[in-house]
Amino acid sequence: MSRLFTISSSALIILSVILSLCCSASASDLIKKGEKKPIVITSQTLTADNKKHTAVFEGSVVATTGDLVIYADQMTVFYDNSDNKIKKIHASGNVRVHNRERAIFSDEAVYFSNGDGEKIIFSGSPRAVEGENVITGTQITFYPEDDRAVVEGSRVILQNTEKEGNK
Repeated sequence: MSRLFTISSSALIILSVILSLCCSASASDLIKKGEKKPIVITSQTLTADNKKHTAVFEGSVVATTGDLVIYADQMTVFYDNSDNKIKKIHASGNVRVHNRERAIFSDEAVYFSNGDGEKIIFSGSPRAVEGENVITGTQITFYPEDDRAVVEGSRVILQNTEKEGNK
């Protein structure tokens, strides 16, 4: 029988507690490979299922690690006990990912970590913003290890910041 429990709270839920019990990988790998920082997740509800290897955060979810902040209505973490790794993170509903002056907005985002590396797929009207510059598409795939993105169905708006006197 699966052990399923729910914790309701507006207080901070520290994912590092869960990670220390079930896996050692850190979502800070989304920023810089090899640099692991603690992850703090706040949500209204956490449901953890050790048999299914999932942790579901619901209600005003905010995940913070280093300079990276992820907002979503719901976030599901899929982990593997055999090699102590996060396999996948699925964020859905009003997803916003902020890293310094950059932000990506979408309806959902899925983080994958496997032998081929890491990637985050943003779908549902994804929009990347840096300053006044905006990139939209049908899907944005970000490869954190390479600091590289692939945008499908892209539309780019670049603001000309050159001043009249510099021409």
